[in-house]
Amino acid sequence: MLTNKLGITDSAKLAKEEERISKRKAKELFENGMLDKLQAGTFSSLKAIHKYLFEDIYDFAGEIRTVNLSKGNFRFAPVMYLQAAIDNIDKMPQSTFEQIVEKYVEMNVAHPFREGNGRSTRIWLDLIFKKELCKVIDWSKVDKDDYLLAMERSPIKDTEIKHILKAALTDEIDSREVYMKGIDHSYYYEGYTTFKAEEL
Repeated sequence: MLTNKLGITDSAKLAKEEERISKRKAKELFENGMLDKLQAGTFSSLKAIHKYLFEDIYDFAGEIRTVNLSKGNFRFAPVMYLQAAIDNIDKMPQSTFEQIVEKYVEMNVAHPFREGNGRSTRIWLDLIFKKELCKVIDWSKVDKDDYLLAMERSPIKDTEIKHILKAALTDEIDSREVYMKGIDHSYYYEGYTTFKAEEL
């Protein structure tokens, strides 16, 4: 149960409110033009997106996590190496579809925030696609289970996730409906386990 600004102590209620508020804030992000002012592909832009989505819910909005996280048998970047990982991701090229997805995969492995990585990073990914390729992902064309399995395997082999995302590319870059599908669909990882540094 995450400490939150809403004073909610029930995890199911928090999840419901988090979804409601983050969807509203994501819609605002699209409509107020803030996304167009961000530098696509940088961690500073991802931080700004995360902060905007979650600042009404969590004190840690836009802040790099201070706990180690895992999903199933997969452990995300340890806290002690997280900043170095982020710095390296910032330097990665993003001119081609393949490079953009590789950058996205590395940011997923980094998992820089305590909560809300999936939603924030999908918006960040679309921002890169929009700037570099004049495309975005239509997430309604991405099967949730296929996506999650492909993302779990992507640090070892990213061919699968590249295939899934390429098939879902669209040139409807100014469609709010297409944009919101990345928030509406619950593709983000759930069931984190938090480890102390000495347990890794």
